Amino acid sequence: MRTRVTDIFGIQYPIIQGGLAYLGYAELAAAVSNAGGLGQITAATLRTPENLRSEIRKVRKLTDKPFGVNFAIARYNGLYEELLEVAIEEQVPAISITGGNPQPVLERVKGENIKTLVLVSGVRHAQKAEQLGADVIMAVGQEGGGHLGRDDIGTMVLVPRIVDNVSIPVLAAGGIGDGRGLLAAISLGAGGIVMGTRFIATQECVHANEKYKDALLHANETDTVIIKKTLGTPGRVLKTDYALDIIERERNGATYEDLKNMISGKSNCRFIYDGNTEEGIGWAGQIIGLIDNIPTVQELFDEMIQTASKGLNRIENIIGGAAPR
Repeated sequence: MRTRVTDIFGIQYPIIQGGLAYLGYAELAAAVSNAGGLGQITAATLRTPENLRSEIRKVRKLTDKPFGVNFAIARYNGLYEELLEVAIEEQVPAISITGGNPQPVLERVKGENIKTLVLVSGVRHAQKAEQLGADVIMAVGQEGGGHLGRDDIGTMVLVPRIVDNVSIPVLAAGGIGDGRGLLAAISLGAGGIVMGTRFIATQECVHANEKYKDALLHANETDTVIIKKTLGTPGRVLKTDYALDIIERERNGATYEDLKNMISGKSNCRFIYDGNTEEGIGWAGQIIGLIDNIPTVQELFDEMIQTASKGLNRIENIIGGAAPR
């Protein structure tokens, strides 16, 4: 496959792994890159410059293909500069920016031969990111897992809206996890896709507890809820009694201070690392309704490309007036 996205990053397929807080480590990132996509490690998870440098070098031992480093700005409380300097010193091929104002990062990496991706959930932010010099936009619809936009716009509408209003390539994110989603994204004008939840349910996502993976495997598309909406930072998680309790507290007027321990990174880790569903949250998108196995990343890519190819043939037959199948 060839799109502007594959040309920009020097990859075989326009499939990018999301940042995945606490799960975006070298094993998964390298597997995605080796399969032909763009894998990523997550800087915020690694916390210190030394850890980030070590993880970047670990990725390079596992793959000679391009990869990225995700910077979830809101997780640093503004203290990300040291980690960013490590990524620059190590000459990482790509940096993605999520969850905050991308301007300081984009300004710092300008001229460093590092490709940049910025996650947005609306047209205005996409246009701003382009003005600031981003190379690629990641447009996340309301179906996605983790933190989302505040406007409840689905991927099918959001992606073409952003495609029509920027000149740089757009990646579709939210509700995508197989070859049909890849083909649909391309049809909407996107240059590729970003997947998060689907990559958690793979064998190379070694840091995810089996209970977490099992929940993704057996849940339906209705088994997620959005927490933190009243706090202005909505995020989609697996539906559990714990998550429903958070929502009920929000309805009763709970503030961030009231909820901070329940929605913290530690709470997330209790679920995804320890399998403690009673005292933690597990990010997940509605794509869980289409997850029915835990393949290797390579097997997932093979299935996606094969499915997209079959889907394209079906579309061509329909447009060409062949007998319906």
